Amino acid sequence: MNITIGSDHGAVALKDEVKMVLKEYEDIKVTDVGTFGTESVDYPDIAEKVCADVTSGKADFGIVLCGTGIGISIAANKVKGIRCALCNDVYSAKKAREHNNANVLAMGGRVLGFGPAGEIVRAFVESSFEGGRHERRVNKIMAIEQK
Repeated sequence: MNITIGSDHGAVALKDEVKMVLKEYEDIKVTDVGTFGTESVDYPDIAEKVCADVTSGKADFGIVLCGTGIGISIAANKVKGIRCALCNDVYSAKKAREHNNANVLAMGGRVLGFGPAGEIVRAFVESSFEGGRHERRVNKIMAIEQK
C-alpha cells in the first residue's frame, strides 16, 4: 500500500508522528510531500499535492494535516475523485473507510495528541470499504462532482 502524506506548518510534528506509526506496517510505503519545517505554507497547496498522488494512482491513500484539519480537508475535497474525511476519533476513521470509502484522512496537529492520532491512523489503514448499500451512497456522492 502506498500512502502520500503532507502537512502545513501547523502539523509538522504530528506528521512526523504519523510517519512513525506507519512504519509499523511492512506493506506500507510512505511518500512525504512536505512541508518540513515551521515556516508558514498554504495548506491548499499541500492538499493538492497529496490528492494528485491519490487521483493519479501513485498513492492508494492520502493523509493531510493542518492545525485543525478543517482547512486542508476542505481543500482536499475540492479535488475531483477525493473523499477526504476529517477524523478526530477511531470510530469515525473506521466508518470513513467502511461506509464512505474515504481515500484521504485529515487530522489536526493542534487538536489531536500523538496517541489518539496514531490510533486513528491505524483504524483508517486497517479498515476497508464494505460496499453493499454503501456503494450506492458513495456513487451518489461522486455524481455530485459531475453536476
